Amino acid sequence: MVPIGVPLRTDESHKPTHPHPRSSVRPSNRPPHPSLREMTISLTVPDVLVARARTGDLEALEALYRAFETPVYNLARRILRTPEDAEDVLQETFLEVVKSIKHYRGEGHLWGWIRRIAASKALMRIRREQVRATEEFEEAATGGRPAAHVGTNIDLERALKQLTGTARAVVWLHDVEGYTHEEIAELMGKTVSFSKSQLARAHARLRRTLEPGLEGA
Repeated sequence: MVPIGVPLRTDESHKPTHPHPRSSVRPSNRPPHPSLREMTISLTVPDVLVARARTGDLEALEALYRAFETPVYNLARRILRTPEDAEDVLQETFLEVVKSIKHYRGEGHLWGWIRRIAASKALMRIRREQVRATEEFEEAATGGRPAAHVGTNIDLERALKQLTGTARAVVWLHDVEGYTHEEIAELMGKTVSFSKSQLARAHARLRRTLEPGLEGA
Protein backbone atom coordinates (compact mmCIF):
# COMPACT_ATOMS: atom_id res chain seq x y z
CA MET A 1 0.00 0.00 0.00
CA VAL A 2 1.17 3.51 -0.77
CA PRO A 3 0.59 5.87 2.21
CA ILE A 4 -0.50 9.42 1.46
CA GLY A 5 -1.62 12.44 3.45
CA VAL A 6 -4.63 14.12 1.86
CA PRO A 7 -5.90 17.49 3.16
CA LEU A 8 -9.68 17.63 3.42
CA ARG A 9 -12.03 20.59 3.78
CA THR A 10 -14.92 21.07 6.15
CA ASP A 11 -16.58 23.87 4.13
CA GLU A 12 -19.84 23.68 2.21
CA SER A 13 -19.27 21.90 -1.10
CA HIS A 14 -20.17 22.57 -4.70
CA LYS A 15 -20.00 20.53 -7.85
CA PRO A 16 -17.07 21.31 -10.16
CA THR A 17 -17.60 22.64 -13.65
CA HIS A 18 -15.30 20.21 -15.49
CA PRO A 19 -15.26 16.41 -15.43
CA HIS A 20 -12.12 14.31 -15.60
CA PRO A 21 -10.56 14.70 -19.06
CA ARG A 22 -10.46 10.94 -19.57
CA SER A 23 -13.84 9.97 -18.07
CA SER A 24 -17.55 10.75 -18.26
CA VAL A 25 -17.93 10.44 -14.48
CA ARG A 26 -18.18 13.82 -12.75
CA PRO A 27 -15.79 14.46 -9.86
CA SER A 28 -16.98 14.65 -6.28
CA ASN A 29 -18.03 17.84 -4.51
CA ARG A 30 -15.55 20.43 -3.33
CA PRO A 31 -15.80 23.89 -1.77
CA PRO A 32 -15.90 27.07 -3.89
CA HIS A 33 -13.86 29.05 -1.36
CA PRO A 34 -11.80 26.74 0.87
CA SER A 35 -11.00 28.11 4.33
CA LEU A 36 -7.58 28.27 5.92
CA ARG A 37 -8.47 25.50 8.37
CA GLU A 38 -7.52 22.03 7.16
CA MET A 39 -7.37 18.60 8.64
CA THR A 40 -5.22 15.80 7.31
CA ILE A 41 -6.08 12.13 7.42
CA SER A 42 -4.02 9.17 6.35
CA LEU A 43 -5.29 7.19 3.37
CA THR A 44 -3.82 4.36 1.39
CA VAL A 45 -3.84 3.66 -2.31
CA PRO A 46 -3.48 -0.03 -3.18
CA ASP A 47 -0.28 -0.85 -5.02
CA VAL A 48 -2.31 -2.82 -7.53
CA LEU A 49 -4.33 0.31 -8.35
CA VAL A 50 -1.16 2.29 -9.01
CA ALA A 51 0.21 -0.57 -11.12
CA ARG A 52 -2.98 -0.62 -13.18
CA ALA A 53 -2.88 3.16 -13.61
CA ARG A 54 0.69 2.90 -14.87
CA THR A 55 -0.54 0.63 -17.70
CA GLY A 56 -3.13 3.24 -18.74
CA ASP A 57 -6.13 1.49 -17.18
CA LEU A 58 -8.93 4.07 -17.34
CA GLU A 59 -10.80 2.80 -14.30
CA ALA A 60 -7.65 2.99 -12.19
CA LEU A 61 -6.89 6.49 -13.45
CA GLU A 62 -10.44 7.53 -12.63
CA ALA A 63 -10.05 6.13 -9.12
CA LEU A 64 -6.88 8.17 -8.60
CA TYR A 65 -8.67 11.26 -9.88
CA ARG A 66 -11.51 10.75 -7.43
CA ALA A 67 -9.03 10.30 -4.59
CA PHE A 68 -6.98 13.41 -5.31
CA GLU A 69 -9.11 15.94 -7.19
CA THR A 70 -10.17 17.78 -4.01
CA PRO A 71 -6.69 18.30 -2.52
CA VAL A 72 -5.28 19.22 -5.94
CA TYR A 73 -8.04 21.77 -6.49
CA ASN A 74 -7.60 23.22 -2.99
CA LEU A 75 -3.85 23.59 -3.45
CA ALA A 76 -4.32 25.34 -6.80
CA ARG A 77 -7.11 27.53 -5.40
CA ARG A 78 -4.84 28.80 -2.66
CA ILE A 79 -1.98 29.63 -5.00
CA LEU A 80 -4.08 31.15 -7.78
CA ARG A 81 -6.60 33.99 -7.83
CA THR A 82 -9.76 32.43 -9.20
CA PRO A 83 -11.71 29.16 -9.08
CA GLU A 84 -11.52 29.03 -12.86
CA ASP A 85 -7.72 29.06 -12.76
CA ALA A 86 -7.78 26.33 -10.11
CA GLU A 87 -10.10 24.22 -12.28
CA ASP A 88 -7.73 24.60 -15.21
CA VAL A 89 -4.75 23.55 -13.08
CA LEU A 90 -6.73 20.56 -11.81
CA GLN A 91 -7.29 19.40 -15.38
CA GLU A 92 -3.69 20.12 -16.40
CA THR A 93 -2.40 18.23 -13.38
CA PHE A 94 -4.30 15.05 -14.13
CA LEU A 95 -3.49 15.18 -17.80
CA GLU A 96 0.14 15.19 -16.67
CA VAL A 97 -0.57 12.34 -14.23
CA VAL A 98 -2.09 10.29 -17.05
CA LYS A 99 0.95 11.03 -19.20
CA SER A 100 3.65 10.53 -16.56
CA ILE A 101 2.41 7.95 -14.05
CA LYS A 102 4.17 5.20 -16.01
CA HIS A 103 7.39 6.80 -14.75
CA TYR A 104 6.26 6.80 -11.09
CA ARG A 105 8.23 4.08 -9.29
CA GLY A 106 6.70 4.38 -5.83
CA GLU A 107 9.40 6.64 -4.43
CA GLY A 108 7.92 8.64 -1.55
CA HIS A 109 4.22 9.33 -1.14
CA LEU A 110 1.92 9.28 -4.15
CA TRP A 111 0.22 12.46 -2.95
CA GLY A 112 3.63 14.14 -2.73
CA TRP A 113 4.29 13.25 -6.37
CA ILE A 114 0.89 14.52 -7.54
CA ARG A 115 1.13 17.61 -5.34
CA ARG A 116 4.45 18.49 -6.92
CA ILE A 117 2.89 18.31 -10.39
CA ALA A 118 -0.03 20.51 -9.25
CA ALA A 119 2.26 23.11 -7.66
CA SER A 120 4.39 23.21 -10.81
CA LYS A 121 1.34 23.72 -13.02
CA ALA A 122 0.07 26.51 -10.78
CA LEU A 123 3.44 28.25 -10.80
CA MET A 124 3.63 27.98 -14.59
CA ARG A 125 0.26 29.74 -14.79
CA ILE A 126 1.53 32.47 -12.47
CA ARG A 127 4.56 33.00 -14.67
CA ARG A 128 2.40 33.25 -17.79
CA GLU A 129 0.17 35.84 -16.17
CA GLN A 130 2.79 37.69 -14.11
CA VAL A 131 2.40 40.97 -16.00
CA ARG A 132 -1.36 41.02 -15.52
CA ALA A 133 -1.07 40.04 -11.88
CA THR A 134 1.46 42.82 -11.25
CA GLU A 135 -0.79 45.40 -12.88
CA GLU A 136 -3.73 44.29 -10.75
CA PHE A 137 -1.62 44.45 -7.61
CA GLU A 138 -0.41 47.98 -8.42
CA GLU A 139 -3.96 49.12 -9.08
CA ALA A 140 -5.15 47.66 -5.78
CA ALA A 141 -2.24 49.26 -3.93
CA THR A 142 -2.71 52.75 -5.35
CA GLY A 143 -6.37 53.02 -6.27
CA GLY A 144 -8.16 51.48 -3.32
CA ARG A 145 -9.19 52.95 -0.01
CA PRO A 146 -6.43 53.80 2.47
CA ALA A 147 -5.67 50.92 4.78
CA ALA A 148 -6.59 52.96 7.87
CA HIS A 149 -10.16 53.31 6.53
CA VAL A 150 -10.67 49.65 5.88
CA GLY A 151 -10.63 48.59 9.50
CA THR A 152 -11.85 45.15 10.36
CA ASN A 153 -13.06 44.51 6.78
CA ILE A 154 -9.55 43.40 5.84
CA ASP A 155 -8.93 39.76 6.66
CA LEU A 156 -6.27 37.28 5.79
CA GLU A 157 -8.08 36.07 2.68
CA ARG A 158 -8.20 39.56 1.21
CA ALA A 159 -4.64 40.32 2.25
CA LEU A 160 -3.34 37.21 0.50
CA LYS A 161 -5.13 38.22 -2.70
CA GLN A 162 -3.27 41.52 -2.68
CA LEU A 163 0.09 39.79 -2.91
CA THR A 164 1.71 39.19 -6.25
CA GLY A 165 1.23 35.70 -7.64
CA THR A 166 4.78 34.65 -6.84
CA ALA A 167 4.68 35.95 -3.27
CA ARG A 168 1.31 34.32 -2.61
CA ALA A 169 2.59 31.01 -3.95
CA VAL A 170 5.69 31.11 -1.74
CA VAL A 171 3.62 31.94 1.36
CA TRP A 172 1.18 29.12 0.73
CA LEU A 173 3.74 26.50 -0.23
CA HIS A 174 6.01 27.31 2.75
CA ASP A 175 3.58 28.22 5.52
CA VAL A 176 0.72 25.83 4.75
CA GLU A 177 1.96 23.03 2.51
CA GLY A 178 5.24 22.72 4.42
CA TYR A 179 7.62 23.00 1.47
CA THR A 180 11.21 23.94 2.32
CA HIS A 181 12.89 26.90 0.66
CA GLU A 182 15.05 24.43 -1.25
CA GLU A 183 11.96 22.69 -2.63
CA ILE A 184 10.26 25.98 -3.52
CA ALA A 185 13.40 27.20 -5.27
CA GLU A 186 13.54 24.02 -7.33
CA LEU A 187 9.86 24.29 -8.29
CA MET A 188 10.23 27.91 -9.34
CA GLY A 189 13.61 27.58 -10.99
CA LYS A 190 14.96 30.20 -8.59
CA THR A 191 17.52 30.33 -5.79
CA VAL A 192 16.93 29.55 -2.13
CA SER A 193 17.65 33.18 -1.26
CA PHE A 194 14.92 34.25 -3.71
CA SER A 195 12.37 32.07 -1.89
CA LYS A 196 13.46 33.39 1.50
CA SER A 197 13.31 37.02 0.41
CA GLN A 198 9.88 36.56 -1.19
CA LEU A 199 8.57 35.03 2.02
CA ALA A 200 10.02 37.76 4.22
CA ARG A 201 8.63 40.53 2.03
CA ALA A 202 5.23 38.85 1.82
CA HIS A 203 5.07 38.47 5.61
CA ALA A 204 5.98 42.14 6.02
CA ARG A 205 3.30 43.22 3.54
CA LEU A 206 0.69 41.02 5.21
CA ARG A 207 1.51 42.59 8.58
CA ARG A 208 1.18 46.10 7.15
CA THR A 209 -2.14 45.17 5.56
CA LEU A 210 -3.62 43.43 8.59
CA GLU A 211 -2.38 45.58 11.45
CA PRO A 212 -4.59 48.63 10.73
CA GLY A 213 -7.63 46.39 10.80
CA LEU A 214 -6.57 44.83 14.06
CA GLU A 215 -5.93 48.23 15.63
CA GLY A 216 -9.33 49.49 14.58
CA ALA A 217 -11.18 46.51 16.09
